[in-house]
Amino acid sequence: MLAQNDEEHAVPEGLRSRFQAVVAAFVAGDFQLARHELNGVAQIEADTARFIEEQIAAYGARLVPLSEKVWQRSVYRWMDGWWEFLIDLSTDEEAVSDLVLHAKLFGGLQGRIEVWSVHVP
Repeated sequence: MLAQNDEEHAVPEGLRSRFQAVVAAFVAGDFQLARHELNGVAQIEADTARFIEEQIAAYGARLVPLSEKVWQRSVYRWMDGWWEFLIDLSTDEEAVSDLVLHAKLFGGLQGRIEVWSVHVP
């Protein structure tokens, strides 16, 4: 069950594999999520995908699959209609980098995830 209040909460274990799959697609160069079958994850529009790719490139380190350490800082929060997720990303230089994946979840644990950005907040 996801909390619906103003507090930040740890990302539930049941959602972590979905975010890991999104990042794995990014690592493989699929920033639109068009070449990967990701259950319950919306494809990303070309302009947004290009922005995400540029932000990762500008960071200066290579993106790698998520380290287990990212779950110590990654959070979600209810936003009055959806849950907002901030997932810290891993690079070849940092298990937990300053790069953050920003996503919305609609419809609960099995709902649709929409990635809308990757950037350093």
